[in-house]
Amino acid sequence: MTTVLEGRPTANATAEAGAVPSVRSTGTAQYVLTLACPERPGIVRAITAFLADRGFDIVEHQQFDDHMSGKLYLRTAFTPGDKEVSAEGLSAEFAAVADEFDMEFAIHDGRPQRVLVMVSKFGHCLNDLIFRWRAGSLGAEIAVVVSNHEDLRPMAEAAGLPFIHVPVTADTKPQAEARLLELVEEYDADLVVLARYMQVLSDSLSETLRGRAINIHHSFLPGFKGAKPYHQAYDRGVKLIGATAHYVTADLDEGPIIEQEVFRVDHSLDPNALVTVGRDAESQALSRAVKWHCQHRVLLNNTRTVVFR
Repeated sequence: MTTVLEGRPTANATAEAGAVPSVRSTGTAQYVLTLACPERPGIVRAITAFLADRGFDIVEHQQFDDHMSGKLYLRTAFTPGDKEVSAEGLSAEFAAVADEFDMEFAIHDGRPQRVLVMVSKFGHCLNDLIFRWRAGSLGAEIAVVVSNHEDLRPMAEAAGLPFIHVPVTADTKPQAEARLLELVEEYDADLVVLARYMQVLSDSLSETLRGRAINIHHSFLPGFKGAKPYHQAYDRGVKLIGATAHYVTADLDEGPIIEQEVFRVDHSLDPNALVTVGRDAESQALSRAVKWHCQHRVLLNNTRTVVFR
C-alpha cells in the first residue's frame, strides 16, 4: 500500500512576492481520492461505504478497468459537508480498506496545487498559462517563473509573478539543477512545468521529479529530429500539426503522455505559419495537461497514463 497526503497549507512565498492570485470559487472544500489496485469484486462498494458511513457526499466518480494489466484505476471526488477533516486523518482511516484490496492510493484536499514554471526564450506557453491562471481556469496557482534567460522577465513580472534567473552552462548544470530543487522547496511547488524550457534535465533530476514534472514538445519528435522541425515538416508537406504534453523521464521526450493536440494544415501555409499553428497546439495541450494533473485526474499506468477528464 502506498499513501500520498495532500493536506499541507499553502505557502506564502507567492503572496509575499506580490503575485496576483487566480480567481476561483471558494465553496465547500472538495476532496479527491485516487487509487490503483488489482481488479476484484467489492472495491467500489468498499469505497462508497467508507464515504457514506462518514456522511460524505460523492460529487464525481470515475473508474477504469484495465483488462490488459488486470488493474483498476479510480478517482472519486467528495465533500465532507460541515465536518472538519484532514487528508492525513482520512488516509489513516482508509488504510484498512486499502490493505484489504492492495491499493496504492492518495487523498487530496482542496488546496490548489502550486506550479513552478520553467521557460527559456519562447513565451507563448507561459503567456497562455498566465492568462488561464488569472482567469481562474487553470485549476492551479502559479508560484514562480524560473528561466535560464532574462527574456521573459517582463511578462512574468507584469503578471505579478516572481522571476528567477538561473543561468545554465555545461559546467554549471549540476549547480543550476540543485538551485531548481531549492526553489521547488522554497516556493512549495507541487508541479514543475517545462513551458518550452530548452534544456534537457539530467537523469537524476528527472527521477527526483518523477510524476511531478510536465514537458511540452511538438509531435514531430521523434519523426523530425534536430533543428527547425517545422521547416522539416514543411519540406515534407505534412497535413497535421501537433504537440504532446508528457511527464518528464530520463528517456528524452518519451515520458507517459498526458495530452496531445493536432490541427489540420495544407499546402498554403509557409514555415512561419506552421510555427504559429504549432504554438497554439503546444499552448493548448500543455494547459490541459497542467489542469488535469492539478485536479488529480491523471494516474500513472507504467509507461502510459489514465486521464479522467
